[in-house]
Amino acid sequence: MSLIPPTAPSATPTPLQAKLPSLTGLRFIAAALVFLFHASLTYMPMNPFADEGIAEGFHWLFSKAGWMGVSFFFVLSGFVLTWSARPQDSVTAFWRRRLLKIFPNHLATWALAMVLFAGVMTPAAAWLPSLFLVHSWFPDPAVHLSANQPAWSLCSELLFYLLFPFIIRPLVKIRANRLWGWAAAMVVGMVAVQLVTDFLAPASPPAPGTPVTVWQWWIGYNFPPLRLFEFVLGMLLARLVREGRFPAVRILPATVLVLAGYALALAVPFLYGLNVATIVPVSVLICAVAMADTKGTPTVLRSRTMQWLGEVSFAFYLAHYVVLYFSRTALMGRQVYGTAAAVAEIAGTFLATLLLGWLLLVCVERPVMRRWARPRRAPALTPPAPAEAAVHAGGAPVPPL
Repeated sequence: MSLIPPTAPSATPTPLQAKLPSLTGLRFIAAALVFLFHASLTYMPMNPFADEGIAEGFHWLFSKAGWMGVSFFFVLSGFVLTWSARPQDSVTAFWRRRLLKIFPNHLATWALAMVLFAGVMTPAAAWLPSLFLVHSWFPDPAVHLSANQPAWSLCSELLFYLLFPFIIRPLVKIRANRLWGWAAAMVVGMVAVQLVTDFLAPASPPAPGTPVTVWQWWIGYNFPPLRLFEFVLGMLLARLVREGRFPAVRILPATVLVLAGYALALAVPFLYGLNVATIVPVSVLICAVAMADTKGTPTVLRSRTMQWLGEVSFAFYLAHYVVLYFSRTALMGRQVYGTAAAVAEIAGTFLATLLLGWLLLVCVERPVMRRWARPRRAPALTPPAPAEAAVHAGGAPVPPL
């Protein structure tokens, strides 16, 4: 079965529309925000600042960065997969590529986390679900945050990939004048999730490091089906841009809007700062960057450096927690330092994560994708000799001339 019908709007893109390099560069900025979020944590031994005021300020400044970065990735996944979907692609080929994209890097970082620190404190009931990327389906934080913590988001991504072929076919049939209504419905759905979580989820027990309960944290942030709203919103945004229905917004105003959305996330109650406060700004920025690429507008995100960083971003994202936790606990002994030394430590772990991400890219991700992402072609058959042809056709051998 083909991934989309041949008449779908994304079936015949122009050459310029086919590639969105600036979104590749933007991916790394989102991954770096997640890094800074984890580096700022004070309830875990991540924050290296000895000065309590600076430590708290660092934590406050990036306290929503990780959540906004993950929401960005979910919306971007729906956008890019819809943008690049082609009728000649089959469902099984799509699934194969997606599984090969996420599992090798996940398995490598999962194994590294288990060897370096998680193995001695993680029971099989926790590490086994994380190995197969089903751990976010469990409400227990000891399970859905086990081993390499950022891998919880891959549970949602895996669900997105599995459902994408079944969502894309009806989605491409939505009339262009109804796309905005459906996009608004996704945002309303996200708000409804947090309202239900806020008022109806069990009031205990407390979730570690948060002002909410375990159930509120799981339902409002970790439960994969409820993150589908962001993914489907990204799919709808891709169609809005493709159809020319999205307003002509430039990157700079969209960036200012993201900063305003982030400030709002810092101010609103905890649950509404997870993804609701930033979802519209993030969506506008993704569309603004994509439209800049379709128009051929030069952006710094298309530079060689940003393209390289964007290619490394997925491996960087999966590797950063391993580097941060191991360096802070095993190498630094959970010590805290003066401002200059703490900044140097954060910079050092950032560069170490970048190096590990690059090694994963060149030694794991790229080789696996090159070897198995495309179906192997059957070897070409040599045309039979005339005598063989006659035999295969049911006749007698033809004597040579």
